[in-house]
Amino acid sequence: MRLDKFITEASELSRSSAKKALHRSDVTCDGVVVKDSGFKVESGTRVCLEGRELTLFGVRYLMLNKPVDTICSTIDEMYPSVLSLVDIEKTSNLHIAGRLDADTTGLVLITSDGQWSHRATSPKKDCGKRYLVEVAEPLDDSLIKVFAEGIALRNEDGLTKPAKLEIIASHSARLTITEGKYHQVKRMFAATGNAVVKLHRECVGGIELDPALGLGEWRYLTQAEIDAI
Repeated sequence: MRLDKFITEASELSRSSAKKALHRSDVTCDGVVVKDSGFKVESGTRVCLEGRELTLFGVRYLMLNKPVDTICSTIDEMYPSVLSLVDIEKTSNLHIAGRLDADTTGLVLITSDGQWSHRATSPKKDCGKRYLVEVAEPLDDSLIKVFAEGIALRNEDGLTKPAKLEIIASHSARLTITEGKYHQVKRMFAATGNAVVKLHRECVGGIELDPALGLGEWRYLTQAEIDAI
């Protein structure tokens, strides 16, 4: 791998900043100052930036328990990005696998693996997402069939894919969907004359939100969890 590419993938530096560091003699390879950005870094080469050894990041997979007033974006906008809660280096190559609204809490998956992310989010993969939903009006058992048959959303053609509704109390339910349309859960309940007042994602595919994680906390996924998508 080229030295400048190695530096950018092992640090927060951009390619241009890496080249400037090289020109300043801030980089050593096996203890020798190297200024050539095209220098080939071999396996086992010890690369240091300002005396700190650099290590390439492998593919990373995380789960985060999203709090309200954060957004599933890689940059801060009206609210801070969920990535601001992840205290690790090189968050610039991470992205969020599926979005939650600012007022929705629960399981968010974060990764640097684009193909894995696609499997978690593509409607064609039928990866179920389960939500705990609290609504304004009482729920009726007849809704179970309505959700299972698909619901017509305003300004969209056709029906949603079949969804599994489990009513657990008069004003709360668990809903599993396999799509990720804009505000889908809220719009599905709105189409039945109800309003979502609280929404929390519990599960994506075979990955359950770790109950040990408080709001705003995160951890790396286990290999079994990674393999579940």
